[in-house]
Amino acid sequence: MLPNREAFFIFVSMEKVAFIINPFSAKKNYQPFLDELTKKVKNPLYYISESIQGTEEFIQKHFPDTDIFVAIGGDGTISTVAKNLINTNKILAIFPAGSGNGFSNETQFSKNLDGLLEKLKDRKSRKIDTFTVNGRLSINVSGTGFDGKVVKEFEKTDRGFKNYIKVSLKTFFNYKPIKLKFFDERYQQHNGKYLMVNIANTRQFGNNAYIAPMASKSDGLVDMVLVKKFPLTYSPLFAFRMFTKKLKEDDYITYLPVSEVEFKVNTKNWHLDGEFNKIKSPIHIKVQPASLTILI
Repeated sequence: MLPNREAFFIFVSMEKVAFIINPFSAKKNYQPFLDELTKKVKNPLYYISESIQGTEEFIQKHFPDTDIFVAIGGDGTISTVAKNLINTNKILAIFPAGSGNGFSNETQFSKNLDGLLEKLKDRKSRKIDTFTVNGRLSINVSGTGFDGKVVKEFEKTDRGFKNYIKVSLKTFFNYKPIKLKFFDERYQQHNGKYLMVNIANTRQFGNNAYIAPMASKSDGLVDMVLVKKFPLTYSPLFAFRMFTKKLKEDDYITYLPVSEVEFKVNTKNWHLDGEFNKIKSPIHIKVQPASLTILI
């Protein structure tokens, strides 16, 4: 007689699997996940992170005897864990617990622990691309300009989608476009002023906002998305297209697929996978093909 589903998961072997929990994601609501995990997995190896340094130390300590590292948090948490797994045979898995969850959406991870445990049992994986911004890792979408400013202001709030919309609207009306200048002659026709400049390894920021609907995380390229400041009357169309995967080139939007590119912008405000960063120009973007192994 087969055990019931609940009992089955209790005896699933989680050897060589480590869970890294960001307690600040999802308004610190990590306890339900931990309670369910400890019910279904006997003596799981887990770490409740209080800092990036602490997370990295935990990964290095358990690196020799761990095959899969599970990031429980948002895109920033996932990126921190991924940084330590680049160009190794270690596997990244995800339980989304952030405000946007763009990367986990794009890699088919959901808030379903039973589904995650099934994947961990099967241990199937694939390699995907990542990229760097002046040497700093990004796995999803990074950018500067309007959205860099929005992330900076958003981090001062309690997060959440509603606060993101409020901050975005407030910032839009006051934001002056940034100046972009390419060094490569192939792209200099695109020099000019832009509302925002995004580098997309996957299709979406998060919350199903598809800034680059044609982007692929396994083609050796990123989509550079140049968005000019548009009139308020264009906003509903822009939003509709973004949330329905129909954003395309027009008078305000340009897509440039690149594997490596250099340029400068007159701002230091960037977000890398939704986390605010100060980065000085010149900016060097470089794709790292097939550099990260993820669970499927």
